[in-house]
Amino acid sequence: MKQYQDLIQDVLDNGTWQENRTGIRTLSIPGAMMRFDLQKGFPAVTTKRLAFKSVVSELVGFLRATRSAATFRALGCKVWDQNANENAEWLANPFREGEDDLGPVYGVQWRQWPAYKVIDAARTEQIDAARRHGFSVVSKITENGQDKVLLYKAVDQLRDCLDTLIKNPASRRILFHGWNCAVLDEVALPACHLLYQFLASPATREISLCLYVRSNDIGLGTPFNLAEGAALLHLVGRLTGLKPRWFNYFIGDAHIYENHIEMVTEQLKREPFPAPRLVISDRIPDYAVTGKYEPQWLEQVEPGDFTLEGYQHHAPLTAPMAV
Repeated sequence: MKQYQDLIQDVLDNGTWQENRTGIRTLSIPGAMMRFDLQKGFPAVTTKRLAFKSVVSELVGFLRATRSAATFRALGCKVWDQNANENAEWLANPFREGEDDLGPVYGVQWRQWPAYKVIDAARTEQIDAARRHGFSVVSKITENGQDKVLLYKAVDQLRDCLDTLIKNPASRRILFHGWNCAVLDEVALPACHLLYQFLASPATREISLCLYVRSNDIGLGTPFNLAEGAALLHLVGRLTGLKPRWFNYFIGDAHIYENHIEMVTEQLKREPFPAPRLVISDRIPDYAVTGKYEPQWLEQVEPGDFTLEGYQHHAPLTAPMAV
């Protein structure tokens, strides 16, 4: 994880102080990248202890399309508690559905993206085509004096990615998105890690991931998101028979909160340990072994199905999360 230390140093050396919605200043740089070869190990931070159980618990919650902090807690992840119940702006939001609600955050968009079409009622061929693609007629409406039909379906973006990896792994369109402009006013926190693109190599039977993060808290968020993205890539590889290879991590606004400076500076003094190895439980079927495609395991995976083997780390470091 020398790359992580290099990123910290880059922000400390070249960042500028900026105000933001949390009220806590950040030292920020525009644009950063890290690239990990997963054949050489799992990108778990070793200069402090990674809360790995919380990482994989959040991932499982996303895979199940949860919008409740209570569900995340039950799985073993408490990082959503403050966003759900202590953010004054969200508490006053009319779209909030009571205690622990987060709105249609990450996993809802991953697995149930709300898709709509408005088609002229006379264009029956277009309506029939939409129905063949899974859309259902919701209602008839009038728009600018014209009769139209409103159609809807929930798009399982992640499942679509797996299907394409099986059917057409050379495609350059295997991606899913978390930034849904239509619901930005309905969520406790708009997506930070928002664009995932899988890139497979049929020749080598390898799969890589490019992840774009619009805004990243280097002290707390980056180690968490790195581990979560890499774990997802390993899981997708298991279910599609592909070997995880390159994990490319892009950041838009890379920042360190003012009250995290001491924590990240301490990490620069620590020598990283060798990268651990991620082990996925044998109960999760390996397509490369079985030859049987079983994407339903996206919903059936449990936090305990992920373990880190050979994980050495320095003493834990803590800092408050900015909400």
